Amino acid sequence: QVQLAESGGGLVQAGGSLRLSCAASGRTFSNGFMGWFRRGPGKEREFVAGIRWSGGGTYYADSVKGRFTISRDNAKNMMALQMNSLKPEDTAVYYCAADRRSLAWPSFTREGDYDYWGQGTQVTVSS
Repeated sequence: QVQLAESGGGLVQAGGSLRLSCAASGRTFSNGFMGWFRRGPGKEREFVAGIRWSGGGTYYADSVKGRFTISRDNAKNMMALQMNSLKPEDTAVYYCAADRRSLAWPSFTREGDYDYWGQGTQVTVSS
């Protein structure tokens, strides 16, 4: 089993920045894929960004491309999401997800293809 724990959410004004972190523990893996999803008010959970654990390839939803940056630290089993130029529409609960497989597109955009999930952290962007 892999346990994921997010941190770093909070309240920020539009145009501001936040950095989310995801710590993985338990039976972690050297390959695989990790991603960030979010669920906004009244919306379905959607893919935000993903990263390959081996090789570090990164992928982003069009809505966050150029504003968000995903990164990982293999030695610390941690993943981060740097969010800049935040907009009110970025308000959501953000979830960290992981799978032992090296997912390909479009699998890594589908929540059903991830085996492990964190509890989520709230991000609120005020206008």
